[in-house]
Amino acid sequence: MALLPILRYPDPRLHTVARPVGAVDARIRQLAADMFETMFAAKGIGLAATQVDVHEQLIVMDVSEARDEPLVLINPELVATSAERAVGDEGCLSVPQIYDKVERFERVTVRFLDLDGQTRTLDAEGLLAICIQHEMDHLKGKVFVEYLSPLKRNRIKSKLAKRSRDEAEA
Repeated sequence: MALLPILRYPDPRLHTVARPVGAVDARIRQLAADMFETMFAAKGIGLAATQVDVHEQLIVMDVSEARDEPLVLINPELVATSAERAVGDEGCLSVPQIYDKVERFERVTVRFLDLDGQTRTLDAEGLLAICIQHEMDHLKGKVFVEYLSPLKRNRIKSKLAKRSRDEAEA
């Protein structure tokens, strides 16, 4: 397994729309394993392939406290959403140390392929539903800060640019 570099906002590659995975093969299984290693090392709960500069529809996540419920979603699609919506704080490994409120569906049903290439359906609510929607946005080329006002987005861009300069000088 290998740690993969995570793209940071406002990197334009984060806006690339991911293409469907053609075949669930050894390459995809290895990518998922590398993405889990990367996500856990970065202390995240979800990671989309787009964030590691692979523009295919693959998501890994584990929202469990014990970090022992890994979930892989290949070519995910929302097939149902609740009428109810909720606003909650979100963060992102591509937008480190930045959190803000985003409105999402409270419950979703997602259809996807698993690592064996089998079609599965999952009903999710709470944190898992939020994580699924957040990571699926990445596959569409959207970062959570795009739900925020232009003023907030510009402040975040400035803050991250300064942080990058400071890290480069250190």
